[in-house]
Amino acid sequence: MRLKTRLTERLGIEHPILLAPMGVIAGGRLAAAVSNAGGLGIIGGGYGDADWLEQQFAAAGNTRVGCGFITWSMARDPKLLEQVLAKQPAALMLSFGEVEPHATKIKSQGVPLICQVQGMKYLREAVDAGADIIVAEGNEAGGHSGHRGTITLVPEAADYLAKHSPGTILVAAGGIGDGRGLAAALMLGAEGVLAGTRFIATKESEAPEGFRRAIIDADGDATMKSNSVDVVRKRYWPNSEFVVRVLKNSFVNKWHGREREIEQAIDVEFERFWGAFKAGDADNSGVLMGEVSGIIRDAPPAAQIVESMVAEACRLLGESSRQVVR
Repeated sequence: MRLKTRLTERLGIEHPILLAPMGVIAGGRLAAAVSNAGGLGIIGGGYGDADWLEQQFAAAGNTRVGCGFITWSMARDPKLLEQVLAKQPAALMLSFGEVEPHATKIKSQGVPLICQVQGMKYLREAVDAGADIIVAEGNEAGGHSGHRGTITLVPEAADYLAKHSPGTILVAAGGIGDGRGLAAALMLGAEGVLAGTRFIATKESEAPEGFRRAIIDADGDATMKSNSVDVVRKRYWPNSEFVVRVLKNSFVNKWHGREREIEQAIDVEFERFWGAFKAGDADNSGVLMGEVSGIIRDAPPAAQIVESMVAEACRLLGESSRQVVR
């Protein structure tokens, strides 16, 4: 089964499903698996690590993949952008920060520009910068997000683009992890989806096994937004609007609201946190995950997720066209 949209046509892919560029987790192996299944895998450039990026593009081999950056962090070392552009990525995604002058450089290389936005202000900025594709991210998403919910942000963004920039393609993100979410996104006016948490729980992700298990075991109530994980990692975001959604675990329960105390003992807590992370200890580190965890019950190969999402969405969209209100 196939769902042909402007997104699939623009990116030359079979299915309108993009892998969220999750730092550390969305490596080359996972990105390649999503691309080989007919979607587009996007390597998570995150805060920027040149050596890690080289390793992950190598892991992707000859498969067409994209790359995404936390824009404000990448802007501190623009050579990272040049490094990735030299690899001729299938697309480049910018999130959380001023899109210029990066947008101009990306577009001058003929690489499709994807901008992730968390509200209408950022949407308008992305349109002005010439984004080819815009990802409207709701706050149900794992990791950093704004205040808007997916189900209201996506149709508002669709209406704006239809009026002001009809050539720009809209993608939905936040709370999407199966065919129901894909079908709903298309009905709301998007032409595809970007999924993160669902792909953390796959065989190809770089997540420690303990993190996969935490997502599988959690329900949708098991996450919260907390600055504690950013503070202990020494990730000081310049825009306080974007707070990270994580698993409610022992670490978060202890330190949420006590971030100043973390800073007073930062050297000890930093080492303790990363030690737990590397050990796959999902209770004493930070598991960035979204509310969609409530419908995730396994960790299959990424290709199986892509295939099942498309098949379910096609079935549901077909059924909806036959429904009669009585």
